[in-house]
Amino acid sequence: MSNLKTPVTSDDHTQGDANAPITLIEYGDFQCPHCAMAHAIVKRLLHHFGPRLRYVFRNFPLTEIHPMAEPAAEAAEFAAGEGKYWEMHDGIFENQQRLTPELLVELATRLQLDPGELAGAIDDQQFLERINRDVASGEQAGVHGTPTFFINGQRYQGPWDFKDLKAAIEAM
Repeated sequence: MSNLKTPVTSDDHTQGDANAPITLIEYGDFQCPHCAMAHAIVKRLLHHFGPRLRYVFRNFPLTEIHPMAEPAAEAAEFAAGEGKYWEMHDGIFENQQRLTPELLVELATRLQLDPGELAGAIDDQQFLERINRDVASGEQAGVHGTPTFFINGQRYQGPWDFKDLKAAIEAM
């Protein structure tokens, strides 16, 4: 079992209480169909555990097989600058079956973000350095695919369905 090498910091995208006894970190790819399934499971876990669970999402776009993963991560990072990271994150996963540049612009418009600025940020890969830091931290911890979960810094190796992740979190 590998350990997380990069601790959670204020630069991370987190949901939940910063002082929660359990931290669930996911390395994910916005175009990965397994990550879209995991998204619904994580939502259930957050609801189930409430203030006992903090969730962290780190970018790990598998660009060789998912050409929209990096632009989607750029869009989420762009939204973060306007305080709307989680709205963009959720919007991308909830509409993943139609993930296109047009969807990202549509989501930006829905979130009252400037679609022209978003398109420019994606074209310029404005957040690539930030995304690459997430990828590097994942690689240091032995992440090779998505989704990959860590619970309190320990890599979770089991099935990532609700029941098994819930049991692993409760065992911490």
